Amino acid sequence: MYDVNEFWQWFVDNNEQLTMLGDLDEKQQQALLEELQNRLESYCPGLTYEMGEPTPSGRTLTFSAEGDSDLFRYVLDLTDNAPDLDWWEFVAFKQPKGTDLKVTFDKYRFETKQMYFMQLESEEEPDILGVRVALPNPVDDDDDQLVGVYVTLEAMIGEFDCSTLIGYLDTCAIPADPHEAGFRPLDDFPEFVEWFKRQRDK
Repeated sequence: MYDVNEFWQWFVDNNEQLTMLGDLDEKQQQALLEELQNRLESYCPGLTYEMGEPTPSGRTLTFSAEGDSDLFRYVLDLTDNAPDLDWWEFVAFKQPKGTDLKVTFDKYRFETKQMYFMQLESEEEPDILGVRVALPNPVDDDDDQLVGVYVTLEAMIGEFDCSTLIGYLDTCAIPADPHEAGFRPLDDFPEFVEWFKRQRDK
């Protein structure tokens, strides 16, 4: 546990197969990807990875702590010690995907252009962001829906900012006049987060 060099030694030893993953049959692919996850969990339980689609310049392997800030240092240690390998780019944390997204979580589908948000301010914790998200068809007291909204925000602004900035999140129905009620289109959220960070860091 927590031996970063063992993980990377395994990766280097299996680099050829991992690079040629698309040439393996389905059973071989599944076995190799499961072993990759097992090796990652041996290094640090709770970490996951996302492997991007191959491009002419290579493939991205993104390591995630699934929003658990206690594990962030292990993700950073992993990428800081990554070997320099042709074809691979190693990235710490899920990266922002921007706006106009469609995110599916459990039985829910979230379209950012149909959603709104409002900042909830706290005098006790001014550096922590509270967010209320207005949905077309909210379901009261549904944890899966709330998690799905969080996953949507994470996709918009990235894992690191979402985990370190957002301290409170709730949902509500979209008011008859969202703008009059103080809401902004959710697709403005990434721009708002950048503004919030600048204000915080002054």
